[in-house]
Amino acid sequence: MTIRNTFLLDPAKAALVVIDVQEKLCAAMDQGALQQLTRNTGILLESANELAVPVIFTEQYVKGLGPTLSELRQRAPAAPGFEKMTFSCCGNDAFINQLKGSGRTQVIVTGMETHVCVLQTVIDLLDEEFDVHLVKDAVMSRSSDNKQTAMEAMVLAGAVPTCTEAVVFQLLKIAGTDSFRKLSKLVK
Repeated sequence: MTIRNTFLLDPAKAALVVIDVQEKLCAAMDQGALQQLTRNTGILLESANELAVPVIFTEQYVKGLGPTLSELRQRAPAAPGFEKMTFSCCGNDAFINQLKGSGRTQVIVTGMETHVCVLQTVIDLLDEEFDVHLVKDAVMSRSSDNKQTAMEAMVLAGAVPTCTEAVVFQLLKIAGTDSFRKLSKLVK
């Protein structure tokens, strides 16, 4: 495997996973950070839609934490969603089967909480030999220290740290296309 295959996203190889951005969990978050996460995840969902990148949503214990924020879910209404009780999304057989069945080898990860469900999912995805791209400006925890510690651990484990704008332009590859004109407006 080359450095390029690990560090640069390809829309034909990538999938976007949105982990547990749920109503009641969001209410416990810093609202400024939540606004950034929601905006950036929305940009990633729009980009995935435009560039035919599959999306998967997960939800932790929906009865207690509520559904995924509707403003995000409506951006990919046909995307599969998986409820889970395990903190790692990979503990849900349907989730991991969906991801493996897609044939995608790169996973773009967003969501919450960074130090619990995101961390455990990323470690399991790396163990399953996926190239994981951790979108640092589209993950959050209630505590910024917890978020930072988890991001450091995931990078040490082999996740590629990235940001929303880098993901968009890696997936686009070139300027001057209709997709470029549409998506570049989202990050301005």
